[in-house]
Amino acid sequence: MGFSTDAIHSGQIPDPTTGAVITPIYLTSTYAQYELGKSTGYEYARTHNLTRQALEKNIAALEKGKYGIAFASGLAATHALMSLVKGGDHIVISNNVYGGTYRLYELNMKNYGLDFSWVDSTDLNNIENAIQKNTKMIFVETPTNPMLNLTDLAGISKIAEKNNLISVCDNTFMSPYFQNPLEWGIDIVLHSTTKYLGGHSDVIGGMLVTRNEKYHERLRYIQNAAGGVPSPFDCWLVLRSTKTLAVRMKQHEENARAFADFLNKSGYAERVIYPGLKDHPQNKLAKKQMRGFGGMVSADFGTLKKAKKVLNNLKVFTLAESLGGVESLVCHPASMTHASVPKDERDKMGLTESLVRFSVGIEDIEDLINDVKQALK
Repeated sequence: MGFSTDAIHSGQIPDPTTGAVITPIYLTSTYAQYELGKSTGYEYARTHNLTRQALEKNIAALEKGKYGIAFASGLAATHALMSLVKGGDHIVISNNVYGGTYRLYELNMKNYGLDFSWVDSTDLNNIENAIQKNTKMIFVETPTNPMLNLTDLAGISKIAEKNNLISVCDNTFMSPYFQNPLEWGIDIVLHSTTKYLGGHSDVIGGMLVTRNEKYHERLRYIQNAAGGVPSPFDCWLVLRSTKTLAVRMKQHEENARAFADFLNKSGYAERVIYPGLKDHPQNKLAKKQMRGFGGMVSADFGTLKKAKKVLNNLKVFTLAESLGGVESLVCHPASMTHASVPKDERDKMGLTESLVRFSVGIEDIEDLINDVKQALK
C-alpha cells in the first residue's frame, strides 16, 4: 500500500479483547503460562511486548524491510550492530557521522579489539581503499550530520557485496518517507526514533531494520540478551507519531527548502548547506536516491562571534540538542553534538566553530525567516 496507509495501519490491528482501534500500551513485566511448557508465546516483557512488536512491524513496513528490532535509544541500536562483528574485526565508517556514534565506536568499542577507519564516503574510492583483510562492515550516514554530505547507497551496496561485507546506513536524517536504503541494496538501516519518527521531542528510542534473516536473528538475540529495550509507553509514543510522519515530513521539507533559499540569497551566511540547493555538490545524487531533501539545514556564518549572535538571539528556534521535532531547533555542533570529535578532525570535514545546524520545524516559514533576521540585528 501507499506510505501514508502503511504508516497508519501496518503492524496494528484492533485490540482482540475490546476492539480498541489504537494499539494498547501493554504495561506488564510477565505473562501467565497456562501450564508447564505452554504459553501464549509471550513469557517475559524484555523478550516480548505487543506494543513494541506493533512498532517494529510498522517501521519495518515503512522501510520496505522484513524485520524491525527496537531499542531504548539510537545509540543502543548503534551499539547492538557491533554484535555482528568480533574483536580483531575492522569497520569502515563515514567520517562525518553523529558525534555520539564516533564517541561510542572510536572512544569505547576500540577497547574491545575493534578497529575503525573513518573516511570521506562521498568518494567510493575512499571506501574501497580502506577495506582490509579483516574488514567486516561498512557503516555510512547519508546525509551526514551536520555537513549533509551524501553517500551513493547503490555504490556502497555493490562494494559490500563484492567484498562479503555487512552494509549499514543511518537513515535518521531522511526518515523512511524520503529514503529507503534497503531498496538500494543496504543490509541494515539504523534510526534514532527520537528524531523524525518520534517527531515531537518527547521520547528516546532506536530501531534497526533488515531483510536478512541471519542478521535479524542475531540482533533479536542481542536485544533480549543485553536488554536495551524501549518501554511500552515509549513504543506507543513513536507508533502514535508515525501516523503523521508523511504530513510532517512534507512540511519540514517545504519549510527547509524556503529557509535554505532565504539564507543562500540573504548573504547572512558564508556557506549554506542543503541537498536541495542546486549548488550542493551532490544535488544530482540526492535527486536519484532520495524522494525529497529533508528538514536539516547547516550554515557557516564565518566567525564564532557571528554564529553566537545567531544562536543566542533566536526566539522561535530553540537552542537545544536533538532534531526532527515539530518545533524548530538550532545547535552548535562543534560544542554540542560533535564535541567528542577532535578539533583537527572537525576542521578536515569543514565542521568549523562558526557552523550552525538548523532543524527546521513546521511553524509558519515567515516566522522562522524573520527570527533569523531579528537575531542578526
